[in-house]
Amino acid sequence: MKIALLQMTSGVDPLANVRTIVDAVAEAARGGAAMLFTPEMSGLIDQNRKRAAASLHAEGNDPVLAATRAAAREHGVWVHLGSLAVHGDDGRLANRAFVIDDTGGIRARYDKLHLFDVDLPSGESWRESAAYAPGARAVVVDTPVGALGLSICYDLRFAALFAALSDAGATVLATPAAFTRPTGAAHWHILQRARAIESAAYVVAAAQTGTHEDGRATYGHSVVIDPWGTVLLDMGEAAGLGFADIDPARIADVRARVPVIAHRRPIPEVSTT
Repeated sequence: MKIALLQMTSGVDPLANVRTIVDAVAEAARGGAAMLFTPEMSGLIDQNRKRAAASLHAEGNDPVLAATRAAAREHGVWVHLGSLAVHGDDGRLANRAFVIDDTGGIRARYDKLHLFDVDLPSGESWRESAAYAPGARAVVVDTPVGALGLSICYDLRFAALFAALSDAGATVLATPAAFTRPTGAAHWHILQRARAIESAAYVVAAAQTGTHEDGRATYGHSVVIDPWGTVLLDMGEAAGLGFADIDPARIADVRARVPVIAHRRPIPEVSTT
């Protein structure tokens, strides 16, 4: 089953960003992909919260979501919209992923569970929780490429989430991101391969890349990794579209060779001395 990944350098204008997404949906269809994956914050990257506020909407009014749904329907392609910033129910924003089917219907939503509140050695400081509410549930959804477990960016560092997703039947794990360059260079490939190996599942990681209009710099290197930890696709730093294949037989083969999911046991109480 062929998939496509869109590596983006999203800017401050959602209408420009959505043109990139819509064009990618059409190109993915021409390339024979059953599903397109886009990065975290596909619709808008803007550190200027006052300026960004004019471009943020509730889900039902979001123009990026609406245009992506229309493109999916027109071209008969499923889309995993890595995430959008949308107004939530409690006055805060949600960092929300969408799985859209080939009729334009929304099959699943996932709000990012783990919020990125860190101070990096480079001097960068991020406080996602200042504007965003954390999600409340993990999500697995049936798609043409298999049972898809959803996550967003910083979630990648929390192995328990991926254990829960694979225990719930996920055979493909989506890890869309906007990784910073320092953390990407240090941890991106290691974490992606670890999640694939420990879950015996494919990992599909569509990423933001390059220097954005608001001055942010992201790492790129969108990857597809098979259940053995083999990197099937690494898109480097250039924006654009990449393709890879998902083979269900490979999942069954790896899980038979090293049955990590079948061998999982509840962790007993930790004894400290």
